[in-house]
Amino acid sequence: MKEKKLPKQARILVVDDEEGTRESLEAILEDDHDVVCVENGLSALERIKDEVFDLVLLDLVMPEMDGIETLKQIKAYDKTIDVIIVSATDRAREATASIKTGAYDYITKPFDPESILTVIERALQKHALEQEVHYLRFEVDHRAKYSQIISQSKSMNKVINIIEKVAETSSSVLITGESGTGKELIANAIHTRSPRAKKPFVAINCASISSELIESELFGHEKGAFTGAYSRSIGKFEFANGGTIFLDEISTLKMELQAKLLRFLQEREFTKVGGHRTIKVDVRMLAATNTRLADMVREGRFRDDLYFRLNVIPIEAPPLRRRKGDIPLLANYFLDRFNRQLNKRLKGITPDGMAVLKAYPWPGNIRELENLIERMVVLGSDDQLIDEKVLPFDLLFHGKSMENQEKGESIDNGLVKSCRTFERQYILRALRNCKWNQTQTARLLKIHRNTLIKKIKTLNIKTKKNK
Repeated sequence: MKEKKLPKQARILVVDDEEGTRESLEAILEDDHDVVCVENGLSALERIKDEVFDLVLLDLVMPEMDGIETLKQIKAYDKTIDVIIVSATDRAREATASIKTGAYDYITKPFDPESILTVIERALQKHALEQEVHYLRFEVDHRAKYSQIISQSKSMNKVINIIEKVAETSSSVLITGESGTGKELIANAIHTRSPRAKKPFVAINCASISSELIESELFGHEKGAFTGAYSRSIGKFEFANGGTIFLDEISTLKMELQAKLLRFLQEREFTKVGGHRTIKVDVRMLAATNTRLADMVREGRFRDDLYFRLNVIPIEAPPLRRRKGDIPLLANYFLDRFNRQLNKRLKGITPDGMAVLKAYPWPGNIRELENLIERMVVLGSDDQLIDEKVLPFDLLFHGKSMENQEKGESIDNGLVKSCRTFERQYILRALRNCKWNQTQTARLLKIHRNTLIKKIKTLNIKTKKNK
């Protein structure tokens, strides 16, 4: 029999009330696929709701629920499942008509194994293409959302200059920086500016996948390679062929997987889990970490040879506290975006509110700022301005600012300005604790109410009364 090159090993559900037919189809398919057989439409629907199948071979004539009704219910549950109708030769007209109901194709009894495999191959290729189109559409949306780097700071301009230089190459890039600084954004920018832009950009967070499954996720696996491996799987490296793969938090990989990754970087080839065939692909490697890999190398927790292979082009994503000038740009960008997404109409951020945002050290970086603006839009009202009094308490008075002053990081502000800033934040905290009641606030601060009113005016603190 001529060998067919099927796109992948699939899970196929055979539905037929005749035991001989089920056995014949299973014998034809079981060498290349994971085959499940049931004897009626109701059983088929139960299995489809509990398990994942790539294809269904469905008998046209069955008692209780015939093939056409079963087909309708399968499509009503999941229209992406392809169904091939199985019928006797004298029912070919009905089988052809079933295509209007959603069947992909039909085959007739008695079976010709060659014809069956040809029809199945076409169906699986169609299914694989649909999955790829769905993935690529997701990638287009993803890139449209994250491809723009918003910045006017010198530190980010340096990063952008490096991106422009390395994008045309296939050199490995190691992106470092704190969590939330936009490392994936940088990786995506490299890909979209490169000759590989029309090929997949596949991002993997190594820390989000268990150590038992990460190798299979990256390189794929063969059927039976481990418990639960019911079919052959294509890994992310194979899927990214011709494009770019981005491994975030690469420092979490175990040493044995680091060795396999090193071999890929050296030879541009790998083997699947449980497999023996060598697969060659053309993939550019981008990696990121929020830890110092050089320290991990010295401690013996990360391979030095892999580190040097990854660190061909180093890029450091600066934290937001070193990009103070970008805070208004980013805050207004997020405000506009969430206004549109949530159908809201917040008017903007007041100068006092922006001053609070610029003074805050943003330990969670851009992601923390994005989350804050989303929260403000969700909880805000149309035509409202985001002022300091509606911002979270932690932004108004945070331990980090005191810590920075103690370290001398704000010494250039001068003693008078630093004291004024501290006093303003201290009074704001007290006002918020007392729900902006000035009498209670003065009592809490142990000062006269008139003194408090004077300081509110001098420090330009906006309250409900003077706003």
